[in-house]
Amino acid sequence: ETGSITEVFGEFRTGKTQLCHTLCVTCQMPVTEGGAEGKAVYIDTEGSFRPKRLEQIAERFGMDPANALENVAYARAHNSEHQMELLRTAAAIMSQDRYALIVVDSATALFRTDYMGRGELSERQMQMAQFLRQLTRLAEEFGVAVFITNQVVADPGGMSFAKDSTKPIGGNIIAHASTTRLRLRKGRGENRICTVYDSPTLAEADAQFAIGPQGVCDCTDS
Repeated sequence: ETGSITEVFGEFRTGKTQLCHTLCVTCQMPVTEGGAEGKAVYIDTEGSFRPKRLEQIAERFGMDPANALENVAYARAHNSEHQMELLRTAAAIMSQDRYALIVVDSATALFRTDYMGRGELSERQMQMAQFLRQLTRLAEEFGVAVFITNQVVADPGGMSFAKDSTKPIGGNIIAHASTTRLRLRKGRGENRICTVYDSPTLAEADAQFAIGPQGVCDCTDS
């Protein structure tokens, strides 16, 4: 959704980064084909961006791979301060061209490593809140969609026999900043299940998809 933050969270290898790569390509497509006819900004905090994968996804959608790659402004953030700084850089480049999407993969990882101890928790939450405020401002100012990924941790308060006793990192701060929250979990084989966790417009529902060499695709019956 443009002008707001969509958060996707899930365990390792549930397809969060694949979804980011696929969106970076589909946002460039014509509006008539479900795209947004704009470029993408990709802020990578974990070194998981793969240009080759982006090219494969572009080929699948009948686009010129080199062109699709050129339309993604990529930056690697090395610490949480740098991550904040990159938003200022993003604002500068977005004012010069038509952008449709900002991806931050992952929004929380560097804040977790920069503020490790319990004593630093409030400082971490404050810095994270500031980052998300800036992101929201960019979303509103430029009318772009913002897509962030988040990890999960074991939920000690959750019931251990429940199907999923994990919760997204960041607590209320991320919960308040994200308009739409999606949970990913593994299905059978390469299949993944996406659940609408929280949304003002979408009902709670599940959708299945699969992860392939060409990004996110229809689920396989196996």
